[in-house]
Amino acid sequence: MTAAATPTPHDGIRMALFSSRIESVARKMQNTLFRTARSGILNTAHDFSCCILTSDCRLLGAAESLPIHTLIGPDLMCEAVKRHHPTLHRGDCFLHNSPYEGNSHAADHCLIVPVMDEDDVLRFFVLAKAHQADCGNARPSTYLADVADVYEEGALIFSATKIQTDYQDNQDIIRMCRARIRVPDQWWGDYLAALGSVRIGERGLLELGREAGFDALNDYAEAWFDYSERKMVEAIRRLSSGRATARTKHDPFPGVPDGIPIKVEVEIDAEAGRITVDLRDNPDCQPSGLNLTEATAVSGAMVGIYNGIMDHTVPANAGSFRCLDIKVRENCCVGIPRHPHSCSVATTNLADRVTNPVQRAIAEIARGFGMAETGPIMPPGIAVISGRDPRHDGAPFVNQLHLAISGGAGTPASDGFLSIIHAGNAGLSRIDCVEVDELHHPIIVSTRRLVPDTEGAGEHRGALAIHGEFGPIEDCDLRVLYTMDGSINAAAGAAGGSSGSPSRALRRGRDGSLTELPACHGLTLAPGERVVSFSAAGGGYGSPLDRDPGLVLQDVAEGWISAERARAVYGVVIETKGNDMAIDNAATRALRQGCATGENGS
Repeated sequence: MTAAATPTPHDGIRMALFSSRIESVARKMQNTLFRTARSGILNTAHDFSCCILTSDCRLLGAAESLPIHTLIGPDLMCEAVKRHHPTLHRGDCFLHNSPYEGNSHAADHCLIVPVMDEDDVLRFFVLAKAHQADCGNARPSTYLADVADVYEEGALIFSATKIQTDYQDNQDIIRMCRARIRVPDQWWGDYLAALGSVRIGERGLLELGREAGFDALNDYAEAWFDYSERKMVEAIRRLSSGRATARTKHDPFPGVPDGIPIKVEVEIDAEAGRITVDLRDNPDCQPSGLNLTEATAVSGAMVGIYNGIMDHTVPANAGSFRCLDIKVRENCCVGIPRHPHSCSVATTNLADRVTNPVQRAIAEIARGFGMAETGPIMPPGIAVISGRDPRHDGAPFVNQLHLAISGGAGTPASDGFLSIIHAGNAGLSRIDCVEVDELHHPIIVSTRRLVPDTEGAGEHRGALAIHGEFGPIEDCDLRVLYTMDGSINAAAGAAGGSSGSPSRALRRGRDGSLTELPACHGLTLAPGERVVSFSAAGGGYGSPLDRDPGLVLQDVAEGWISAERARAVYGVVIETKGNDMAIDNAATRALRQGCATGENGS
């Protein structure tokens, strides 16, 4: 840890003012992208991130950005820009989506602008990362798990490619993208939205530099990093020191018929204020699109740490990062990939299989901290859909739905976040509105509901599974591609909590019959057919017998769990009198005492 002087009150006020100004710039970037993007994955689901970095590529600030996008990665991408373009000028903009040089996966198109002052001196970087509904893959999906390598994946990959010089587009790159991407007008609109975002960020930082002075901003950045480091040290010192190894396993998929076992080794040194996560003892890169990038492997571990310390006042920036040591190796499926291994699905499936055991290991080392596991992701309720829309003269469409996905994990202080979507976005993406999805795409959503009795039970329970069902309108076929994990290896509980229910995918025929579907699959639905999705539920934290009986009663009243489950799992006896329900306190005490001593299991 670097030594840092304790700030005076005047320094603290100055730092707070600068922090607010920097955050306001990042929020303007965010609002620009959100309000002007064309695709639903951006303007509905909010699957994008905006951040500001120092001139030496350290993360300074981000506005409600997805952790798997921004913790580690923007620094590596900006370093790639400097490496490939040693001389930078005002008006430059770079398109970067290479999974081998710091990006999350090829579908996340990043625009990076060097913020140059009047003397053409580099002062900051601004970056906007926008998930593309179509990125030129061999099939219309942003996620292709069943591919052997990047060539079979087929995505257009740009390595710090200059897309603007002196604020003018490189039309060669624009034509390349429009020719390869299935929805060129949608991509063009999203590109302009991201471009507006980074240019708004550039303008805001230049204005702030002229007003306050860039030397003052540099001093602020160092003070902010030192403050963030102190906050992280304080948070870690509340934990217990110790080591734990946690294991998990991704389900069998094409190319990995036995699944992918993952091991994380976590060490907390509370006195020193440091946490180490070692990911090196894991399989080599696999012939699959599931491999992580360096950014998603390291960020995945860091998400588990920030979740596990239970202190959301710690700023997630290059200062607090100093307290963390994430060990990865080359040619590892959860490390640093080698070309041409595919990383098409690097933001979700295996990334969550890093995050979840890290937060579970912290729970094992330090009771009252850590979390259970968030439900594995990517059932059909979050599939990529495509086809041609008869309502618009057969125009092509491609978009990823965020329609029916849940999975929040129980924590030491709260029940699982119902709409977290998955561990890596920390609930910052959004669940789709059914009516908006039906307006934007030729689909009918026939079902979206919570599934009772699916939660990972615990003192603090996991979020329930969600059942979603949709299909095409008349005169339209609908292609659906998904990469569902968690149908075999569900979300584990922590500190005595139980696992959540697994995920599941089915096809409903025109006659109503149901057919089980594979975990990684693409299907075409005809009118009258539906795809049926059950998302994975979140794991529970702590013993179910320690759950507040009043909360159990509330769950029964809401229809989230049955009275039978309340009795059998939580040891709470509920009486029904007419339309009223109440806890039988004497029977509950006796039942819980019997369960605790093993004398009465029901």
